[in-house]
Amino acid sequence: MEKMIDAHIHLDQYKEEAIKEIIENSPFLEALISVSFHLESCKKNLRLSKKYDKVKPAFGFHPEQPLPNENEIEKLVGWMNEHKDEMAAVGEVGLPYYFRSEQKVASYEIGRYLELLELFIKLAREWEKPIVLHAVYDDAPIACDLLEKHSIEKAHFHWFKGDSKTIERMISNGYFISVTPDVIYEYEIQQLVKAYPLERIMIETDGPWPFEGPFKGKMTHPAMMAESVKEMAKIKKIPVNDVFSQLLKNTKTFYYILNGVQ
Repeated sequence: MEKMIDAHIHLDQYKEEAIKEIIENSPFLEALISVSFHLESCKKNLRLSKKYDKVKPAFGFHPEQPLPNENEIEKLVGWMNEHKDEMAAVGEVGLPYYFRSEQKVASYEIGRYLELLELFIKLAREWEKPIVLHAVYDDAPIACDLLEKHSIEKAHFHWFKGDSKTIERMISNGYFISVTPDVIYEYEIQQLVKAYPLERIMIETDGPWPFEGPFKGKMTHPAMMAESVKEMAKIKKIPVNDVFSQLLKNTKTFYYILNGVQ
């Protein structure tokens, strides 16, 4: 199997035996960008990165959960600042699209989610780190506004979904996206791949999130990305080996990974 990098995985959410299997029995896997959910998640991802060279940790606060209080934010940011030299990126951060659609976010809280996202964007700029974004549909243009406001160029929209106008804006700004295994069976994602320049695409699993189609009932594993690449090659009408090569190059360049070592 060709070399690959999983550009977005929650490795800390897997059981220890699964983590060991993924890392030690995947010779095709050059690196994993393991994003964090909150402070304890950050700490575990840092421990995993010290145990396994392939793990490149990103630190942040996932937006699809209740907001942290001021003390929790202060502790998280302080810890991130202390460990900024050990992080591959700020992430996963963004806006709570699904949490909001499930009516789990009060209207008065929306502004606080925006403030927290802007704080992380400012930190990414200050620390000169890439930023990993959870911003889909109506939230994506808002994220773009903040990125443009703070002149952020190294932005990675993971598992992106949005309208054509936003896609054009993101392409124009040079932002990256990453594609999950649902490109095999989701028309919306297939159309996104068709529209987006290959030079600005990465691949991911977002594991342990489960998938449907040929992956139904299976543990999400980075090996699944090979099927994503084959589908992308069909969509782009480019030789599959060329797609593997370009995706690897894209991710290494974006995350400053050299020969599997950050």
